[in-house]
Amino acid sequence: MFATLIDYLHEKGKLTPEEMELVANASVQKKVRKNQYLLEEGEVSDFVGFVVKGSFRLFRIGDDKQEHVMRFAIENWWISDFTSFMSGQPSNCYIEALEHSELIRFSKEKWDNLLAAAPNFKQIIEALTAKNFEAHQNRIFSTISEPAEVRYEKFVRDYPTLYNRIPLYMIASFLGLTRETLSRVRKQSIKRSPEVSKVSPRKGGLS
Repeated sequence: MFATLIDYLHEKGKLTPEEMELVANASVQKKVRKNQYLLEEGEVSDFVGFVVKGSFRLFRIGDDKQEHVMRFAIENWWISDFTSFMSGQPSNCYIEALEHSELIRFSKEKWDNLLAAAPNFKQIIEALTAKNFEAHQNRIFSTISEPAEVRYEKFVRDYPTLYNRIPLYMIASFLGLTRETLSRVRKQSIKRSPEVSKVSPRKGGLS
């Protein structure tokens, strides 16, 4: 399992053998059952997880009692409620495994010590954090400025693996759409772009 993280880090930057050993010593390998929660509302998110196998979603429950998906994570992605992780305050989110999954987990204490002791690892994480912040800003802009059709087609184009593995009702939530709107948009998109029909989504209760 740890070999996957090693390959990932080598792809993103260059760590010394000593730094790689520090990463190994700070990490714990964990298997997670489908539908198991890594985090529930009211708990402190005291870990960062690197996904080796499987998929997860981070979501909140709004005042409307509906689930609102904030992010997904699949292989070679990181997962945590980073706001709670950084502040030490209780989370208002849930993290759920959508498949039988495996991840490499770092506790808050060991993560902080690792960043202090391994400068090349810290550089990789800072670059990924900046990239994630940019993606978050772009998603906000897309949600408030682009029509549903554009948001849907961007998702299919940019995240084909997610589209094939995540139930459509969760994709609708992530895009800020109702199930009915996503169903309509998807049908219209397939008519305009037949290649979209070649990507087979999970139904997940949404036709």
